[in-house]
Amino acid sequence: MKRIIGAAAAGVVAFSGIYALAASLSVSSNTLGAGTSSVAACQSATLNATYTPESYSTTGPAYTSAAVTVTGLASSCYSVPYRVTVYGSGNTSLGEATGTTPATGSTFTATLPSAVNDASITGVAIVLGG
Repeated sequence: MKRIIGAAAAGVVAFSGIYALAASLSVSSNTLGAGTSSVAACQSATLNATYTPESYSTTGPAYTSAAVTVTGLASSCYSVPYRVTVYGSGNTSLGEATGTTPATGSTFTATLPSAVNDASITGVAIVLGG
């Protein structure tokens, strides 16, 4: 009987120590968080992206472009951040331009950091807003 009481007492002491240690830990809600939010589009009309060959080379890629012209911008999307990404096969990014849309007009030009081989371009993605 003494063994059972001794084992129970040891268990209580051990549990109390672990509980006290856990109680001394602090968790801050400011360090981690997650959530989702619906974001309204600044326009419902379609944007059009075009790129015009800027140079021709007989030694490298035949035609290259370093800018994408975006048309169809609505006034509700004036002065918002943009990101224009030019994609190649396998959805790999060939180049990306960021900036802010103009305060007037329906057209803006996004300048890529370097010229892109036109034959490699398979798509263009445009993101407006934060």
